[in-house]
Amino acid sequence: MGYRNAPSRGVGPERIRRHRSTTAVENRTRNCRVSRLSAVATSTHTPVHPDRHHSPPNEGSTAMSRAAIPVHVDKDTTLRVKIIDACGLTCTFCHNEGTPVAVDNRNRLPGEFLAAGASGRMSIYAQTNGAAFLPAPVPDNEEFAYALTALGEALELTEVHLTGGEPTLHPGVATLTKIAVDAGLRVGMTSNGERGERVIGDCAAAGLDRVNFSIFGTTASELADVQHPRYRNPVLAQRRIDALERSIAACETHGVKASANIVVPDYAHAPRVHRLLDEFSPNLTVRLLMSLDHGDGSITAIERILAERCAVAEAHYVTAGGSNSRTAYRLPDGRRILFKHIRPVRLPQTCAGCRFNNGTDCAEGFYGVRLYYDRTGTWQVGVCIQRMDLCLPLEEFLVSPVRAEILGLRNAEYTRLRTRRVG
Repeated sequence: MGYRNAPSRGVGPERIRRHRSTTAVENRTRNCRVSRLSAVATSTHTPVHPDRHHSPPNEGSTAMSRAAIPVHVDKDTTLRVKIIDACGLTCTFCHNEGTPVAVDNRNRLPGEFLAAGASGRMSIYAQTNGAAFLPAPVPDNEEFAYALTALGEALELTEVHLTGGEPTLHPGVATLTKIAVDAGLRVGMTSNGERGERVIGDCAAAGLDRVNFSIFGTTASELADVQHPRYRNPVLAQRRIDALERSIAACETHGVKASANIVVPDYAHAPRVHRLLDEFSPNLTVRLLMSLDHGDGSITAIERILAERCAVAEAHYVTAGGSNSRTAYRLPDGRRILFKHIRPVRLPQTCAGCRFNNGTDCAEGFYGVRLYYDRTGTWQVGVCIQRMDLCLPLEEFLVSPVRAEILGLRNAEYTRLRTRRVG
């Protein structure tokens, strides 16, 4: 669960930030000095990565490192649902779940959609991915229940993950959560935290299991630097960070698991990671995400950061039927960190002839299934944010070969990866 320095309930961000990271930095330096040789000897940052997309230089360098780290395989049974397009941030790298920014394209036709518009927001693939619809807020009624039930049965789903835009801006996010829980699904959410303080309590009561908070900056200047030039205002950025902190504290108050996602393009971002680790409570799970645009440079930077923290790899987790994988590390103080990777997973038929199907242009492989609600009131099912032209209306998807292809890939990968692990 997420909060800084174990604040008491109802304590504001000014109290959360009161304890600075000086002591933590000193302790980290002292601990690493003592355990550096031990960490290197046990290959602290050499995980087992079956079918990894970007391989670090040291992967597989020793048989001991492979034998020391257990591999756990599960199936991808998660559905990502874009419940709203609105967002209060203007991050320059946003893929917006593949859809165009609705407010900037409401008077445009498919083929005319812009990647960036007057709002300052970005959807980096919108001009090239063939998107043919604009997103609308998901209705918090029986329509959503039907869509979840239909896809749940068709794809053997166990979990739904609410995304956006910023899902906490959806006025019915708690109701959507309850609908998903009533459908027998575990519910997670990805959020920048801008409105979480107001809605997490109701979402928790509805059954929300966890929130993955996206951390785009640990200081006002860091967050401002990745916004549209018009919104690079440190005062506004600090308000966003304060709101994020209150949202993380709300998770602790209401018993919702919380994690912090932080993308590491290169080593210049190391101070941001260290601040996050030093200033947040050890109860917050931190996930370091490789930058798809920076490839091996991103991996090298993350490995260096892990070595500086004297992190020891504990286990590798692979999701069969999707490109997601992650390695779990333990710090000397017992804190857990996850390093998330992308594997080169493809749908065998759908991806075969794709122009992006190579080691350079395909950003996330087959990451999983996404559900959208468009402005005509149609549910759309997508399999790739770079190929939104592959989206199908829900009723068509349910009887399409793609459904069987997804299930076939999932089961085949699960069997192969489990066999490899046992072998």
